[in-house]
Amino acid sequence: MLEIKNVTKKYGSKTALNDVSFTVKDGEIFAFIGHNGAGKTTLIKSIVGIHDFDEGEIIINGKSIKEDPINCKKVMAYVPDNPELYENMKAIDYINFICDMYEVDQETRETNIKKYAKLFEIEENLNDPIISFSHGMKQKIALISALAHNPKILIMDEPFVGLDPKAVYDVKKVMNEMIKEKKIIFFSTHILDVAEKLCSEVAIIKNGKLIKTGNMKTIKGDKSLEKVFLELEG
Repeated sequence: MLEIKNVTKKYGSKTALNDVSFTVKDGEIFAFIGHNGAGKTTLIKSIVGIHDFDEGEIIINGKSIKEDPINCKKVMAYVPDNPELYENMKAIDYINFICDMYEVDQETRETNIKKYAKLFEIEENLNDPIISFSHGMKQKIALISALAHNPKILIMDEPFVGLDPKAVYDVKKVMNEMIKEKKIIFFSTHILDVAEKLCSEVAIIKNGKLIKTGNMKTIKGDKSLEKVFLELEG
């Protein structure tokens, strides 16, 4: 379970997150949506332990990200919107480096690397330097690195940006497989029709303040998520 409890984050006089609270339960795909600058990336980076926050708590499977960051991070994987990889490394070396960080055994990593490299059709490029890759290919390497250690919680910031339609389909397939295993997926996106079809829960943030959260079907009613979002944005 992922619990966000009254989280507030300020940058000087600007309040990026204002008393944000919600819970993501095991087996849920949770969409986090809002306009540019609404606070999505700030919260995501707070969840994964990159940013500190001023007030509140973030609890991951019963542990505080502030008090026990290492054990919290062990069960999570994070895919940023703009993957910052070590570009002078070969793709396979980078993936193995991440696996080493998570202490993934040899059999598990070989199985998962082979599985996801084949799924994302990047097997033939694993020995190429990352600097030669397009944005979409870098995103695929970030995804393989995140999935290789079988995370219980997958956190993604705009995961579909730069991916081709086949890769988008494959990412959605992986997400649905993870949910069957009662794992958690939490991601931000501007692609509202994908969020509407894929996610069971949704939170909408505006200017750092949560304005709507809950079950996707309940939130949108007989409207589209896009229409609900635009109405709430005013």
